Amino acid sequence: MNPLKTHPLAIVAATVAVIGAGSVLLQPGTQAHAEAAASVPTVKVTTAVSRSVSDSQEYTGRFEAVDVVDVRPRVAGTLLTVHFEDGQHVRQGDVLFTIDPAPFETQVRQAQADLAGIEERQRLADLEHARGRRLMESNAIARREFDALDNAARQAAAALKGAKAALARAQLQLGYTQVRAPISGRLSRAEITVGNVVGAGSEAAPLTRIVSDGKLYASFNVDEQSYLRLIGPSLRAGARPVVMVGLANDSSYPYPAVLETLDNQMDTRSGTVRVRARIENVSPEMLPGLQARIRLQGGVSYNAVMVDDAVIGTDQDRKYVLVVNAQNKVERQLVELGPLQGQQRVVRSGIAPGARVIMDGAFKASPGATVTAVAADVAKDAASRVTGGRT
Repeated sequence: MNPLKTHPLAIVAATVAVIGAGSVLLQPGTQAHAEAAASVPTVKVTTAVSRSVSDSQEYTGRFEAVDVVDVRPRVAGTLLTVHFEDGQHVRQGDVLFTIDPAPFETQVRQAQADLAGIEERQRLADLEHARGRRLMESNAIARREFDALDNAARQAAAALKGAKAALARAQLQLGYTQVRAPISGRLSRAEITVGNVVGAGSEAAPLTRIVSDGKLYASFNVDEQSYLRLIGPSLRAGARPVVMVGLANDSSYPYPAVLETLDNQMDTRSGTVRVRARIENVSPEMLPGLQARIRLQGGVSYNAVMVDDAVIGTDQDRKYVLVVNAQNKVERQLVELGPLQGQQRVVRSGIAPGARVIMDGAFKASPGATVTAVAADVAKDAASRVTGGRT
């Protein structure tokens, strides 16, 4: 008999003994069982939810002031005083500049003197006219003489009106020597210093500029497809799309706006329509001319599956999420994405509502691996209890 040859029954007996020993070591409560359970990774999951949403689109635009005025003098003269500091907020009617009033005060006094003389001439003409009427009634004067007196009285009345108008004009010109703010807002700097002679009218150089600072416009252009998809359905439903605005360095859109103006035609050269939204509550750092980030949300509402945007992965040109199935195994699901709704992303296809999407710990488990799934909020509460609520 060959001593190296092992009987088949001996091999079977040895195999059964090893399996039996392994089953004993992996029974619950044994150290081997605990180590095997500890080797299963734990991942945090969030549940995909379904809710009603509407599509949105993001744009880049500019902030514009609601009111802008270039302040120009309405009378010519020498600039005497500047009554404001650069960048100061002013109210409508506040005095900004004073132009030398002396020449215009002289004109007012001259007009007052002319008016006084004409009033005396008109008083005398009225007396002569009344005397002539009494004489005419007694046939003491000819009709021609009375007509001359009547004509003189009418001319005196007309001259009086002209003198009053001349005085009003002189007083108006004198009032224009105080250049006042036509609107409330924030001033620029004084463009012309004291001592310079300024012109008058629309051709004169601006003294300063005022922009309204309580409200702002966000102006942007909407392409034709977005107009038909977002704005058109909302207008048909009698509503206005929701507009949210942010600064260039904002990660979100914290400022609500109201869609105020749609241009009356589409620009055929660019294929866009001009849109303007009004922001009622602006922050101090918002200035006209700054870049604005705008999110336009509208169209017809529909139910969509939503997941946190952070859980979406990218594999070349494909988007995917990792989910934990009913058997606690990791699956990789390719998804078709829709627009971003705050921190949530619309998933058009790929997963169903209620799917457990891995939010944290995906690096510890590859597709097909068995994991222990813990809800993200439950894990957070457990960590808070361990640390006494500290973060």
